Amino acid sequence: CRNILQASYNGNRYLIRGGKMSRRIILAVTGASGSLYAVEFLKLAHKTDLLVHGIISDAGRKVMQLELGMGPSDLDEYVEKWHNVTDFTAPMSSGSSDFHAMVILPCTMGTLAAISNGLSSNLIHRAADVTLKEQRPLLLAVRETPLNRTHLNNMLKAHDAGAIICPPMPAFYHRPESLVEMARAFAGRIGNLLNLEMPGQKRWNGPEE
Repeated sequence: CRNILQASYNGNRYLIRGGKMSRRIILAVTGASGSLYAVEFLKLAHKTDLLVHGIISDAGRKVMQLELGMGPSDLDEYVEKWHNVTDFTAPMSSGSSDFHAMVILPCTMGTLAAISNGLSSNLIHRAADVTLKEQRPLLLAVRETPLNRTHLNNMLKAHDAGAIICPPMPAFYHRPESLVEMARAFAGRIGNLLNLEMPGQKRWNGPEE
């Protein structure tokens, strides 16, 4: 008897593992600065019922190593499976897959351009295209500054196609005491935008008396 079954509940896709319902999401990491955001998102997701499938571009690997001294294998405990960015046979390349949502964190302008123009030159682009055509949540944490007209036009095109555009702009009203705490708060915000309950999320309830 298999202990993993596919199920649908209120329009959301789940896996039933050992009697527990778990949603599957895709996390893609590209070569923009901000690898810490992806790491903190994975750590938060690990504390929930989410099963994260990861994809990382070659540039994403290099940036993660430069910024954090880490590679994908250092995050294996938080990821159900890492998929090769060139593997078009991976589950998320098909609309029949059972993923709830996709996050690209951080998202380069090149990745944004490919998605907004319907190009699928790697698995990240293809998975994003599938997510949009199946009308599932897609969040792009686009990272660049300053922005030129092409960047802005591509954001608008992706938005009109159904994507959520959420640049990594952390809040400071909760007075983060470290870069990790700041990144964790933004990662929690991303989860909220995808209707995912993320643990330990600080919310604004007005100024303290």
